[in-house]
Amino acid sequence: MSSDRLNPFSYVILTLVGSRGAGPHDLRRNAEHGRMHWDAAPSQWYAEPKRLAKLGYLDAEKLPGRTRERTYYTLTGRGRAALEEWARTPAALPRIRNEPVVRLLAADLAPSEATLEGLAALRPQIEEQLANVEAARERAREAVPHRAHLMEVNETFSEGILRLNLEWLNQAEKVLRAQD
Repeated sequence: MSSDRLNPFSYVILTLVGSRGAGPHDLRRNAEHGRMHWDAAPSQWYAEPKRLAKLGYLDAEKLPGRTRERTYYTLTGRGRAALEEWARTPAALPRIRNEPVVRLLAADLAPSEATLEGLAALRPQIEEQLANVEAARERAREAVPHRAHLMEVNETFSEGILRLNLEWLNQAEKVLRAQD
């Protein structure tokens, strides 16, 4: 049963709809490109805008699409007011779930080569995400120039996290190889 209350994901949706509006597919695509910042089940990217529209935070309009009508959302005055109120609340450090860190801690319970094998998948993921960061910078300059300066701050943050993960991986591999 859905609540009438806004949750952190509600604010993600309101923010991504932004001043120019967006459809659920646009929101989902943005999420795939920026999944370092927020991750949610694919169905949530479609359900939450509908819920917010029913609550009066978004307006929903049917527009022609390639194969069928699509819904396009825009912020209402209530949505903007909710974002302003939320923006004033104290920000907290992000919650972190870092499975690779726990895997490294388990390396004294499993063979080093097993942990190395499991961690090996990280490197191509990090490289892929670094490429996504650069692509996001280019998209922002073209698609949302009014937000590009804000998105650049986030992309620089993402790049830093990814590079830090790469440094961590290099160090973890070095330590694990030294155990053999």
